[in-house]
Amino acid sequence: MGDTQSKAERSATEPGRDGDPVIALRGVTAELGSRPVLRGIDLTVHRGEVVALLGANGSGKSTAVRTVIGQVPVTGGTIDLFGVPRERFRDWARIGYVPQRTTASGGVPATVTEVVSSGRLARTRFGLLRRADRAAVRSALERVGMGDRAGDPVDALSGGQHQRVLIARALAAEPEVLIMDEPMAGVDLSSQEVLASTLRDQVASGASVLLVLHELGPLEPLIDRAVVLREGCVLHDGPPPRAVGQHALPGHDHVHPHTAHPEPVRTGLLS
Repeated sequence: MGDTQSKAERSATEPGRDGDPVIALRGVTAELGSRPVLRGIDLTVHRGEVVALLGANGSGKSTAVRTVIGQVPVTGGTIDLFGVPRERFRDWARIGYVPQRTTASGGVPATVTEVVSSGRLARTRFGLLRRADRAAVRSALERVGMGDRAGDPVDALSGGQHQRVLIARALAAEPEVLIMDEPMAGVDLSSQEVLASTLRDQVASGASVLLVLHELGPLEPLIDRAVVLREGCVLHDGPPPRAVGQHALPGHDHVHPHTAHPEPVRTGLLS
């Protein structure tokens, strides 16, 4: 990660970072099964910015990003995407979404290329892949180090490789914004390093990124801002906290249980 451009350097060299946000949640509330999960959160991501959404299990992190893409309805507040109210937003090819790691094929027999190609459909006409679409799919696979597995069935892949395929599927649409829900969870160190390198390239090209994370890990050098949720409320919105102790070790996996009512964490890790 030694060649990573510093956050200060990115801010100085990329125009428009402080302009209108590409994602803006204002006073957003949401429920799951009549249970309040988000209690009026404000969250913004500006162009070219990398924002980490942190918090304990059940704090509302995943629900927050799912409201952005419309998977969870909001009960109050507003969401704007590229300055357009989400309910009127139609240009979804500009946003790439990587869900929490799951079987990339969704249980349907498919090759790696077939899964990644599905991410390109938003930019096709009538679902037909042209030469440029196939090139974008190949490029996405190469960026996540899966070019040599293009013809393999996804069921033959490891967990880390599944995650790479899901990220390649999002990259295939050449999005301006990447939204990723715990991309490092349960992923081996080598895949973590590949994913960090992939994101570094995306950020260098001007993409905006919203990440749900348990801890910053190898992505820490890329993070501009951290937003910490607690019980559906924003506890902190500012500079990313530093990892210390065991959490700072390479390959540390955040698997220990969270307390029901965590105290504000001064190291930035909600344990």
